[in-house]
Amino acid sequence: MLNAATVTHVYLARGSTDLRKSIDGLAAIVQEEFQLNPFSSSLFVFCNRGRDKWKILHWDHNGFWLYYRRLERGTFDWSSDHSLEPLKISPRQLRWLLDGLSLEQKQAHSAVTAKKVI
Repeated sequence: MLNAATVTHVYLARGSTDLRKSIDGLAAIVQEEFQLNPFSSSLFVFCNRGRDKWKILHWDHNGFWLYYRRLERGTFDWSSDHSLEPLKISPRQLRWLLDGLSLEQKQAHSAVTAKKVI
């Protein structure tokens, strides 16, 4: 199960990815093209050309998780930039994308760091 508490970074693969790739193929992209460690506690997010499907690769203790998300209607707000370097975002921004919002959306509440209880 996806546990955001254990995730240190989230990387989005820019452009589209052939989602016929499974764990080994996506891990190879992370290692060879992104020059990142697929065994880290990061999430690696890939989107198809139609922007209605995602795969998320995640290493957990002793094996990989591969999450698959398909929208029945609509599309994800996804960069069409085909840069080889992935876009690093926060877990909060990932939740925005999953909810159909833009990464640049301005309507979310800002993060609050409490010092003490009133």
